[in-house]
Amino acid sequence: MSALATLARRTARTIEAGTPAHRDRSIDGLRALALLAVPTGHWLLGGFTRSADGAIHNASPLSGFAGLAPVSWVLQMLGIFFLVGGYASVLSYRRRKGSTRAWLGGRLARLGRPVLGVTAVWAGLLPLLRFGFDVPVDTLRTASTLVIQPLWFVGVYTVVTALTPLCVRASRRLGVWAAAPLLGSVALVDFLRYGPYADAVPSWLSLLNILPGWLFAYQLGVSWGEGRVTRRHARALLAGGAVLFAVLLLVFGYPASMVGVPGEARTNSHPPSLLVLALAAAQSGAAILLRDRLGRLLRRPALWAPVVVVNLSAMTILCWHQTAMLAAAVPAAYLGEVPGLVGAPDSVGWILARLAWMPVFAGLLVLIGRYARGFESPWAKTGPGRRTLAGLLAAGFAVFALGLA
Repeated sequence: MSALATLARRTARTIEAGTPAHRDRSIDGLRALALLAVPTGHWLLGGFTRSADGAIHNASPLSGFAGLAPVSWVLQMLGIFFLVGGYASVLSYRRRKGSTRAWLGGRLARLGRPVLGVTAVWAGLLPLLRFGFDVPVDTLRTASTLVIQPLWFVGVYTVVTALTPLCVRASRRLGVWAAAPLLGSVALVDFLRYGPYADAVPSWLSLLNILPGWLFAYQLGVSWGEGRVTRRHARALLAGGAVLFAVLLLVFGYPASMVGVPGEARTNSHPPSLLVLALAAAQSGAAILLRDRLGRLLRRPALWAPVVVVNLSAMTILCWHQTAMLAAAVPAAYLGEVPGLVGAPDSVGWILARLAWMPVFAGLLVLIGRYARGFESPWAKTGPGRRTLAGLLAAGFAVFALGLA
């Protein structure tokens, strides 16, 4: 143990020594916190049931434990992620040396490579698991759905990143108020789909919330990066977001869970409802107010080192964390029901057992990440033929995962 501790201290000192003095540690800390909330939430609130043929199917403890809904308020930190993304993007945009098009191309390539990698790998795994290990088709569909589930975020983030130049212009003209029309747009759509005229409103109308719903916090981040968000604004965001959140829950009957619950007719996140924006506003205000304190805390090498590691592996964590959970669950299904892993998530015992499994999932993610991180680096040695093949494999996997084949 002493040798491991010595190695950890040495690594922390090396990372500390290599960190530029001007590095904004608070932004990296907020990004790491928001990023780690994604696998934590999926691992804690996602379960599996096992059918008679041995196949596993998605289940959620939220179906039987409504009291767990507040956990989703803490773990739903995409508002923070988009806030920090907007802040970091505007700084990068300001430092660009080439054209806006070249800047966007570089940003989007960094997002696309890991997604292409995980989907192409899974396209190759599907026939191997089915015909080599006789894994049931329903298990493969469950796995594919889970793998592709967090990737919607990358698609949305790609779009909002492409809108950075427009967000910068809006911020310079309107300041923090540039996010207000986005909030109003989501409020209007929510009124139409949940208000007195809901029966006459087509279901597709809710899709209009996708872009403004997630662009809201990103625009706040751009305004923050432009120096247009003061502490007074941050306090208003925190208080206003908290009040709006409470009113929507207690008066207007919005679902308490920030993630979808099987069997529920309404969901807050897909597409985002006004409740998501209320939470994002409160989180953004709190993050801006705590920025300096967090920055001072991360001056400690022992705390700063894991933040750096998480940020360097951001897309790997996002793309592969569901695979890590499946790496434990799919083999376990051959043994029958395994507490906390395969079996109905309907008891306190399941929750306690799932907590015990969390370090196992984390360990598997670290192991997978050792090999998958290569997808984040530029594919300098990958020729057009291999890239085309990876694209075709990824497209085939998406067709299967979305139930189109």
